[in-house]
Amino acid sequence: MEMPRARWIGSAIMGISILLGGCQKARVAAPAGSAPAAGANALRFLALGDSYTIGESVDESQRWPVQLAAELRREGMDVGEPTIIARTGWTTADLSGAMDGADLRGPYDLVGLLIGVNNQYQGRTQAEYRIQFSELLARAVGLAGNRAGRVFVISIPDWGVTPYARRVGRMRIQSRERLINLTRSIVRSRRKRGRLMWISRRCRGSAGI
Repeated sequence: MEMPRARWIGSAIMGISILLGGCQKARVAAPAGSAPAAGANALRFLALGDSYTIGESVDESQRWPVQLAAELRREGMDVGEPTIIARTGWTTADLSGAMDGADLRGPYDLVGLLIGVNNQYQGRTQAEYRIQFSELLARAVGLAGNRAGRVFVISIPDWGVTPYARRVGRMRIQSRERLINLTRSIVRSRRKRGRLMWISRRCRGSAGI
């Protein structure tokens, strides 16, 4: 039997917060393999994104969707291993094309979307991003069975505080800020038709909408 919606969403937010929120000293996540195994009727989790989602150069167990599913199982929720559609270097257009070719059979019980850093890095226009990201968000909601409350969007990480940021310069950092603000604006607009979750990766703290 499926848990009450409020508990499911609350537990998901807690798990995401543990794994992705804040910039305090990182919590060492327990190995994914130490979590209880998923049952035959486990809740279905879909993660859409790029290198941040697939976990470039890290073990599969260290990918955040895998860690999140494991954390939720440790919290007593029967969550299956995530389906991950993501690859290093993908833009919004790349992700959309990959989804076209994937055998995605909804509805999923939780859908995460983290995309955009490569649009910014490659100098793609904000107008293009707005259209393509809005389309991806609509598809995510559709894959969640049109239950917008089961969809969460994660802002791109705050690489502006890294040594890399000092090399690329302030213009790139400002471009990232504009992308985050645009993404949040799109999510806020979409929330008028159904609740969505926004997870901020700003080191100044998590921000709601």
